[in-house]
Amino acid sequence: MLGDADVTAMVAVKDLDEATAFYEKTLGLTRIGENPAGFEYRSGTSKLMVYVSEFAGSNRATSAVWHVDDVEGTVRGLKAKGVAFERYDHLPGLTRNGDVHEAGPFRIAWFKDPTGNIFEVNNGVPS
Repeated sequence: MLGDADVTAMVAVKDLDEATAFYEKTLGLTRIGENPAGFEYRSGTSKLMVYVSEFAGSNRATSAVWHVDDVEGTVRGLKAKGVAFERYDHLPGLTRNGDVHEAGPFRIAWFKDPTGNIFEVNNGVPS
């Protein structure tokens, strides 16, 4: 039923001005729309809706994932813009090399937005 429909990730934030600076300036996303509750961004062929909610920051799981060719380079670029990365030392099957977690050729790194939403960059789903 929904297999052919587009989907948009929704991310709740506490402060829309702070979120706007993060998503546009730090992450480099392009704003493509807005409504009274928030903004819609394009990232590749996907969309991300950022909106204000009293429940913002309560999710303790990954909110969205970006698949990139160069995880280490992406991490360096984001760190240069002030993004701090999460370090998880006890994840089964993963080792950590600085901010990047590894499982064979699979590379993954996590960071948070100013509200505390967790995001991930990785080099694709491992085979």
